[in-house]
Parts: sequence; structure tokens; C-alpha cells
Amino acid sequence: MTSPYKAKILVVDDDRLVLATVTHGLTQAGYQVFDADNGDDAILLAREHRPDLALLDIRMEGKSGFDVAAYLHEYCQTPFMFLSAFSDEATIKQVNALGAVAYLVKPLDIGQIVPAVQAALVRVNLLAPSPLRPPATTAGAEIETMPTVVAMAVGVLMHRHGIDRMASLTRLQKMADEQGHPIAAQAQALLNALEVLAKSGPA
Repeated sequence: MTSPYKAKILVVDDDRLVLATVTHGLTQAGYQVFDADNGDDAILLAREHRPDLALLDIRMEGKSGFDVAAYLHEYCQTPFMFLSAFSDEATIKQVNALGAVAYLVKPLDIGQIVPAVQAALVRVNLLAPSPLRPPATTAGAEIETMPTVVAMAVGVLMHRHGIDRMASLTRLQKMADEQGHPIAAQAQALLNALEVLAKSGPA
């Protein structure tokens, strides 16, 4: 399915295979994609093309994804999401502090990334839900509007249990229901527990 609006997406990853796969998948999905394998080139592309959304790897030589995100936020007002193989305490804290619209934990396939990009664009009010799309399920609608803390918790569950985005959200909602908490509060509790485990476990 193509995007009803040809949004401009910046993809940044120093893994050439990941970069090529994500770029191809998003192009096939109807987006206008610019890619870079390092932070310096990413900033140049952002200044030239003013993307609507950036997908950033975190750990790269030279400027990190965090460095690029800080620049995009301050100078381009470009929303961004992270694609990372890491879900440790320090990473999650910095993702939250920078204000990412989503945080996805690798490995991911393009079938997971395209819906996440669509949802992120909806969240930043760039892309309205298409009238041609079937009515959203409750869980699907929640994914599109979830706060960052919920998005991060969903990413952690995806990584830890090897399940997809929707299954992770369903699991988080079940945990919240069992504890009698709102889903955002349950997500925060999960992230807090992760911090405790990180502090008590090996470095």
C-alpha cells in the first residue's frame, strides 16, 4: 500500500545492508527517501531537503544518532524515531529525553518499519488517517497515538520476546489490565523495572 502523501523520510544507518533494505522498502511504500550512512551526511541532507521524519540508527562512528537527533530538533524541527539494537537503561533514558516519536528495537523487517513510519507521521500530525484505509482497530489506533513511554515499552517487549509490534502492545495492555493500571503507567513501570535490572546485572 502506498502512502497517500509522499512524505520525505531521512534514513540514517552505518550498516549498508540495513540502510539499503529500509530505503528500498520505504520507497516501495510510496515515500520520498534520502539516506546517509553517517551523521555528518545526514545533517547535510536534512538541511537541504527538510525531511518530514528521520529514522536514525543510534550507535555510529563519528556523530551518533543522538547527535543527529539533537541537531534535527534544534535547527530543523524535524521529528525523528530511532532504530536500534540496544534497549539498555542509558539508551532508553536518552531516547526519552530527546523526545523521539518512536523507538524500535532491531532486528526488524520492513513489514514492521513501514507501519511504524505511517503511525509516526500520524502522531506528528503530518499525515491524516486515510479515508481509503479500513477502520482502525482499537489496538491499531492506539499504536498510532501511543505516548513515547508506551512506544518504548512496546519496543522492549518486541526485542525480549521476539514478537511483533501488535502482539507486544497486546501483551502490555494485558499486563496493565491485570495490575489495574493505565497502559502508560504500566509502560513506565516496565521501563523502571528494566532500569533496576540494568543496575543490578552485569555492565
